[in-house]
Amino acid sequence: MTEKEKMLSGKLYNASDAELSLERHNARLLFQKINSIGDANKEERNKLFYELFGEVGDSLWIEPPFYCDYGYNISLGDNVFFNFNCCILDVMPVEIGNNVLIGPNVQIYTATHPINAKERATMLEFAKPIKIGNDVWIGGGAIICPGVTIGNGVVIGAGAVVTKNVSDNVFVAGNPAKEIKKIAN
Repeated sequence: MTEKEKMLSGKLYNASDAELSLERHNARLLFQKINSIGDANKEERNKLFYELFGEVGDSLWIEPPFYCDYGYNISLGDNVFFNFNCCILDVMPVEIGNNVLIGPNVQIYTATHPINAKERATMLEFAKPIKIGNDVWIGGGAIICPGVTIGNGVVIGAGAVVTKNVSDNVFVAGNPAKEIKKIAN
């Protein structure tokens, strides 16, 4: 298996592999260009986002700056909004549904490292995919950890650290995030 194949299958892989390093570099060049485009050229900026991401629905709006690892592992539904300074470590797929609002400084991390110190010292890493449902609002400064699935109709409080799956139609907040209340639809 190549390092990329290992990465995409959730196995330990070497992130400094030449192919992966080049792909991250190319993504950085693209999002640096995106981040430098002013508001007067939002249409050009959006075209570049459509080039960066694997899949994108209609009505995408991302306030720069925006950061990611690869871009091609990110799929976005319709009516997705990212506020300023968001970062997605998309080592594995990040699926974001329709009608999703993401506050400023939100971090979405698929990448992780072994807990065992000896294994971690090898500098190998692995990842777990993230899925965010429809009609979700993620408050500013929230962190979504590897392997988390967020249901439909969810609100994530500002500054929350989401370490576990979140069921549909709930408000969660805190560190670690816990269910605060159910949301009536």
